Amino acid sequence: MAKEKISLLVVDDNPKVAWMLREGLSRDEYDILAAPDGKKGIQMMIEEQPRVIILDIKLPGMNGMEVLERIRSINRRVEIIMLSGYGETKQIVKAMKLGASDFISKPFDVEEVDIVIRSVLEKSELKREVRHLRSELQAKSEYDNFVGDSPRILEIKSMIEQVADSELTVLIRGESGTGKEVVARALHRMSGRREGPFVKVNCAALPKELLEAELFGHEKGAFTGAVKKKPGRFELASRGTIFLDEIGEMSPDLQAKLLQVLEHREFVRIGGVENIKVDVRILCATHRDLETALAQGRLREDLFYRLNEITLFLPPLRERKEDIPLLVEYLLRKTCEQYNREYRLFTRSNMELLQQYDWPGNIRELENLVKQIVVRDDEDIISRVVTQRSQKPQAAAAQPLPAFQIGDLETGMSLKEATQQVVEKTEKELIRGALHRTNWNRKRAAELLGISYRSLLYKIKEYGLN
Repeated sequence: MAKEKISLLVVDDNPKVAWMLREGLSRDEYDILAAPDGKKGIQMMIEEQPRVIILDIKLPGMNGMEVLERIRSINRRVEIIMLSGYGETKQIVKAMKLGASDFISKPFDVEEVDIVIRSVLEKSELKREVRHLRSELQAKSEYDNFVGDSPRILEIKSMIEQVADSELTVLIRGESGTGKEVVARALHRMSGRREGPFVKVNCAALPKELLEAELFGHEKGAFTGAVKKKPGRFELASRGTIFLDEIGEMSPDLQAKLLQVLEHREFVRIGGVENIKVDVRILCATHRDLETALAQGRLREDLFYRLNEITLFLPPLRERKEDIPLLVEYLLRKTCEQYNREYRLFTRSNMELLQQYDWPGNIRELENLVKQIVVRDDEDIISRVVTQRSQKPQAAAAQPLPAFQIGDLETGMSLKEATQQVVEKTEKELIRGALHRTNWNRKRAAELLGISYRSLLYKIKEYGLN
């Protein structure tokens, strides 16, 4: 297999420089391009993506320092070697601070250029390996944050490993506090985009107009207060990952614009006319019932199926209670280190108490309780808090269905009509109880009631249960 050539772009207004390098460097090892000025050099850098650029400090129009700054704002990885003349030491020092990899003084020897290029590429490869190892360690750290060894968690971990290095859109679903952001970060750190940015946007935290500007940016004067051009989060996430949390809260207008990004990887800033291309992977999360939003017209059908390339369902803590001891140990170590407190595990009786509670706030609620215990150095908080919090749901679950008396029925009703009214009231209470018990997870409530999902949606609408 032939060795890949080193692509080299020479930016110099003197054509003899490129000619000398073409004649002196091995044609089997180098592919040499030339640009006569800075503007053309930037254009060729974008189009040709060379590994190395040799850039003269003195250029007509845009000088070498300006070209260096511009290239670095576009591409942080290309190696740039500056060409300098006699007495340009200050410029070279400035160029190195701006991100130049090395420099060569004029007049130069072609063999010297070859040595400098190879040295720069060697250093670059070492840096890349260090970055890769560091990223792998960070990926492991993010992955270790997703604590648990229950069958459902092991299944999700296996899925994360399978899809992390793909470009598929991943929709992470689960109740609030189940660890959706932890999973999103693990997916990013284990992907080929690990060295790029991870940008999070909470779609529920901003009103529609502000969210649009936050995601897609705006041009100067696009609206009152837009005093200068501002790039959006999609642009800032270029070559990395954008995580759209609470995607179910996005308005239909913004959903259409998001669909365009998903399908074509391009969008238009607010107040702009130019299509902006982005290289970004999209991860989404929601605790909402998207099927209901779809049925009610609050979620676009085409967007729903586009987001559903890969879906990860994170179970609530009450469905993986065997993971609670592991989670408590992890959270205790993390919190004790954070607040510089002595680490000691909870007593067996307190751990059993924690496993008896249903944790409607999931891992977030458990973490808040652990923090409180560590900071106050009072493990007895467990029995007080868990007992107090458990009383309300237990009381609700223990309440019998309402007893219907003759006085409850409308006057003049036939036996058939009265029976129907009692059935409807009982059915309504049963559905309300199932929805309360599953924290309004309609799919699970339908399974609990033994009816189809569509039937449950119809009953919820019929009885006005919101």
